[in-house]
Amino acid sequence: MDTKRPILIVGSGSIGRRHLQNLQALGCKNFIFYRTGKSKLPDEMADIPVEYELGKALARKPIAMIVANPTSLHMAAALAAAEAGTHIFLEKPISHNLDGVEKLKHLVKKKGLVLQVGFHFRYHPGLKHVKRLLEENTIGRVVSTQAHWGEYLPDWHPGEDYREGYSAKAVLGGGVLLTLSHPFDYLRWLIGEVSSVSAIMGSNGGLGIEVEDSADVLLNFKSGAIGNVHIDYIQRPAEHNMRIIGQTGVILWDSSSGLVKWFAEGKWEEKTVPEGFERNRLFIDEMRHFLSCITTNAQSLCTIDDGIKALR
Repeated sequence: MDTKRPILIVGSGSIGRRHLQNLQALGCKNFIFYRTGKSKLPDEMADIPVEYELGKALARKPIAMIVANPTSLHMAAALAAAEAGTHIFLEKPISHNLDGVEKLKHLVKKKGLVLQVGFHFRYHPGLKHVKRLLEENTIGRVVSTQAHWGEYLPDWHPGEDYREGYSAKAVLGGGVLLTLSHPFDYLRWLIGEVSSVSAIMGSNGGLGIEVEDSADVLLNFKSGAIGNVHIDYIQRPAEHNMRIIGQTGVILWDSSSGLVKWFAEGKWEEKTVPEGFERNRLFIDEMRHFLSCITTNAQSLCTIDDGIKALR
């Protein structure tokens, strides 16, 4: 990769800072930061050159843009990057609605750009093992799946007012459906395309926010399998797990431990995560893959089409 060209980071929240630190750990040293406000920057960003106009930042010809600003601002930044011929790492969900997504897809294809969507659970060793089990037909044809993710919003960023974060504000693309959208991607990745969807949503968690804080979503897959996804901002302690029921067995995955268990041919087996595994490894691996795609012109593991389908 051309190390003389900088990487442009859009967004100074926790995920923007994480990506910066991981890029630095991967050996990247040349950055630009685009921001619209002038509040004090976090210490790790204090020495990075700053532009306050996106056009000026793109005029410095960054090789890639990391789009990590609030969800409702994703598409404007990504479209500007694509117009400028800049590769894009686009945090999930790709936007708060479908406006502009087909234009972005067209530009990415026309200009031969790498666009990777930040659904980092695709890099989880447990879920990768689940995918192998399904590809090997370990539990037979998939009949149904359930994903459950509950996590108390005020605990996400201690010391910050959760009501001021993008996750809690409709104008910034918040709400539990968008913010905790990972299961909609990894279930598509594991089980296949979704043919229809319906949901009920609630806002009775007592958080004092203007967006939905809980949802139950029903999925019909084109394969004939059915699914249920429960997500909420309320549950304490946090819980994130998944179950896949097949005609001849079952697969269980737990996010907190990373453990995969499956029952097939009359017995239980299990697979643990590698020794020393921790959550940031998912973000490191997805960023390493993004940089590799730029260098080798390889296909992204999570494409603009994947982002559009998860959002839709």
